[in-house]
Amino acid sequence: MALKGQKTTSDFLEWDKMQTIVLKLERDNDLKFALLIATGSYIGLRISDLLQLRWNQVLNQDYFTITEKKTNKIRKVTINPELQTILKRLFVQLEAKETDLMFANRSGEKPFSIQYVNSKLKDIFTRYNVRGQYSSHFMRKTLGRRIWEVNKYSDQALLLLSQLFNHTSISTTKIYLGIREQEISNLYLSV
Repeated sequence: MALKGQKTTSDFLEWDKMQTIVLKLERDNDLKFALLIATGSYIGLRISDLLQLRWNQVLNQDYFTITEKKTNKIRKVTINPELQTILKRLFVQLEAKETDLMFANRSGEKPFSIQYVNSKLKDIFTRYNVRGQYSSHFMRKTLGRRIWEVNKYSDQALLLLSQLFNHTSISTTKIYLGIREQEISNLYLSV
């Protein structure tokens, strides 16, 4: 686990693996982390913004707006119908109230700490034998890679992701998603 303020790298998770982990967490009754991984991977907020969400912002909504902590920019987030299905299912299972924080600690009054989330994610990935380097940032990267993939690895998708992530350039987005590294690795395979 990184020290506060320290830059870390995190891998992305392939979309089907992310969905499998969410289902396994539900099966194993780790509902809050099933919810966290699903929500984070579908909407791509930074963990500091994700942890502040309340049920009434997202449940049965088409979208919500949030002022991002890091950039202080207002962002409109559309809620994917698949995520809405997961939200409804977990809302019932968790017996939550609409005004509750979605990711509250045991007292229910404060959100999880980022350090707790990263520690728990490490345990989850170890338990389910998922290899790689994962922190809470993996969910944003998972969304980015998924969008790039379903848009056939297009430069247009990178441009839009650059705007979604508030990056200064497409090259920053490529570095962020590990695309340049993958392209170079693929060169060796093409020989």
